[in-house]
Amino acid sequence: MPAPEAGHPAPPAGAGGRDGLFVLNLHRNFTGVSATAAAVTRAQLARYDVRLVGRPLPGCPEPIGYRQALAASRQKPDGRPFHIWHVRRNPEMRAGLIARDLLRLPVRLVFTSAAQRRHSLIPRWLISRMDAVIATTPEAARFVPGVRAVVPHGVDTARFRPAPDRAKAWAESGYPGTGGIATIGRIRPEKGTDRFVVAMIAALPQLPGHTALVIGKAAPEHAAFLADLKQQVADAGLGERILFPGEIDPAVLPDLVRGLSLLVALPRYEGYGVTPLEAMASGVPFVASDAGWFSAFSGDGAAGMVIAGGDPHAAAREVVLILSDAERHGAMADAARKRAVSEFGVAAEADAINAVYEELWARG
Repeated sequence: MPAPEAGHPAPPAGAGGRDGLFVLNLHRNFTGVSATAAAVTRAQLARYDVRLVGRPLPGCPEPIGYRQALAASRQKPDGRPFHIWHVRRNPEMRAGLIARDLLRLPVRLVFTSAAQRRHSLIPRWLISRMDAVIATTPEAARFVPGVRAVVPHGVDTARFRPAPDRAKAWAESGYPGTGGIATIGRIRPEKGTDRFVVAMIAALPQLPGHTALVIGKAAPEHAAFLADLKQQVADAGLGERILFPGEIDPAVLPDLVRGLSLLVALPRYEGYGVTPLEAMASGVPFVASDAGWFSAFSGDGAAGMVIAGGDPHAAAREVVLILSDAERHGAMADAARKRAVSEFGVAAEADAINAVYEELWARG
């Protein structure tokens, strides 16, 4: 389990949960949801003694198990009418409903929803049973009931920060070439991994110093999809320049991101999308499809370029244009960092979420 990072100490043993806040993270993989939960939790540690339940998150307190969370929630917290369990996935909602409705514990459930589409039947029912819902965008708020606040995701701008020397940071990554281009996320059609590969096959012959990374894990059902991508790369003769390193430890991912020259995200669907924000905070511009909330991040092209329909050939052209113009790339890198700090810092997200908790507690 990763240890808490400097500046984000874990609360003393036995003190966690005094304020009645539990953050559930029951998914075995580190996903975009995990990244946003981790960033918010780290920011909340300055205000609350948070108990993390389930799987570890970088820079957060050591997690406890579900049974321990149930035991710790049997009595009301000091000075509070109930505990708040913040949940972000279906299994976590189910776990919360067992605690609140079956075991009758003094627990209230807060759910964060990023989906910009209608949920299926079971998630809709689970969401309807939440005590408060936080939507990440106005569009996401249209698809869920009980929205108490619209709170965009933020990025930890201390953890994700620019490298003093990008070329040195890339060299220290151990990957070949003089610069890096990456896509980060689960390897599957919805995430547009195939679009990235097509774009890199088109772009890299015009960018002789750059290496492309497909960072992420393919589930067993997408093994054939991954194998086909690797075959496309081999057929193009780019096996040494388009690499598939798999999943990167989230504790070391910020070091890799700050060494990149460009982040590319071309999903077919995305509820919100945090990888461009992490890149921006690291002083790395992006090229992205018009999914998620990417257009809001871009600042009309100042920090990143949004490609209509996620067309991979249009994306390839934009990648080449940006990386072939050092002055433009530098200006975009500066704008990306400034926008991340001024518009999308995680402190603002944490404060808005905390306000929802405080309102629930105040109402009793």
